Amino acid sequence: MSVSQRPTGTIRRVGTLLAVAGLVFAACSSASTPSPSAAPATAAPSPSSAAASAAPATPAASATASAVTESLAGQTVTVIGTWGGSEADAFKQMVAPWEQQTGAKVAYTGTRDLNTVLTTGVASGVLPDLAGLPGPGQMQQWADSLVDLGTVLDVPTYTSETAAPLVDLGTVNGKLVGVFIKTAVKGLIWYDPKTLTDLATTPPTTWDALQQYITANKSKAKAPWCLGVESGAASGWPGTDWIEDIVLRQSGPDVYNQWWQGKIKWTDPQIKQAWQTFGEVVASSYGGADTVNTTNFANAGDPLFKSPPGCLFLHQASFITGLGAFKTLKAGTDYNFFQFPDINAQYTGAVEGAGDLFGMFHDTPAARSLMAYLVTAPAQDIWVKIGGALSANKNATDYPDDIAKRSAAILTNAKIFVFDASDLMPTAMNDAFWKGIVDYIKDPTQLDSILANLDTVQTQAYAPQ
Repeated sequence: MSVSQRPTGTIRRVGTLLAVAGLVFAACSSASTPSPSAAPATAAPSPSSAAASAAPATPAASATASAVTESLAGQTVTVIGTWGGSEADAFKQMVAPWEQQTGAKVAYTGTRDLNTVLTTGVASGVLPDLAGLPGPGQMQQWADSLVDLGTVLDVPTYTSETAAPLVDLGTVNGKLVGVFIKTAVKGLIWYDPKTLTDLATTPPTTWDALQQYITANKSKAKAPWCLGVESGAASGWPGTDWIEDIVLRQSGPDVYNQWWQGKIKWTDPQIKQAWQTFGEVVASSYGGADTVNTTNFANAGDPLFKSPPGCLFLHQASFITGLGAFKTLKAGTDYNFFQFPDINAQYTGAVEGAGDLFGMFHDTPAARSLMAYLVTAPAQDIWVKIGGALSANKNATDYPDDIAKRSAAILTNAKIFVFDASDLMPTAMNDAFWKGIVDYIKDPTQLDSILANLDTVQTQAYAPQ
């Protein structure tokens, strides 16, 4: 099903439901969304053999049992995703017990150009067994190529352990084709509590209060903000998170959902205002525009911890604790966060989240077993305990510190929840959004032409196929 048909699809209904009903998100719900990794781009893994791909599909009796009791010695599951560095290491630790218990192996490849690799793979048939999916929008486009996970997982168990919005976001025309391996809360403002000693008890709750705080404390760092949007082929995506957070809290969930659905133009004053607010952040960021565009997102917050500090604040999702300088520091002592402050009090409590979707392209016994294992609480607890991830499974609770627990609680207690907008957009729109961010940072005087170009892409990307 093409994304242009989304008005009648599950994702649109879910977005509207979340916005109108003000759904309480009842899960310990990154990347992105699959958030693009700092890993170097590599080639796609080879497809499974024809014989293995032709394995018959039989419903799993139990998601957990099927994952750990079947002997699959000598079999290999090819997996491609965005994770690199410490995230790839965490995934390998996550699958290690499955490898030991089944005798099978996981061959993982990380790439920052996942969109291109999988788009090409869907067209050519050269695909891995399992893959991270760039987002629900792309998942919809590839639904016909993805295995129905209703024949792989114990669906009643999966749905009882996973928040309903995440189940719905992985469903296309009644077919479950995507599951969330890990999740993240976005719109968190990170700081060094040794530099800003008063924020743990009295963080700014409004955007105006935050600006006043920055003015009063600007002498404590070289710049108010740290920001880095470099991410290889996905460069620009951290800026899209800024725009999304501003649109949500400035204009509300209805406008937010109509925007990613293609019903509101990029040149609309509400969207333009969000870009202009983001432009003010860029103008007051550490190192200036060139540094922002050339600094990898994983290391963007490192200047927080320099002496003297390079910046006061970093805006990034909960997964940042597993990246850059954060991963070597102590939560609560060396770093802390507060929620993105309200811009319009009417939308207090609004939260943006994302997650790393996984789908299955080849139906093999080993691929079925691995997929069933990945959605279980014991599997996800491994990554949760390492840090830098929240679980999509409500029974995974082995968080390493109070920072992670607070992040999970934000999603659990959200009065209004929306999913990462760019991840819900068609691939062409998403790519143009990323590029628009980089172009705007480079030359903010070109905002009108950048938004006009995004309008043109929107018209084409959402046109009926």
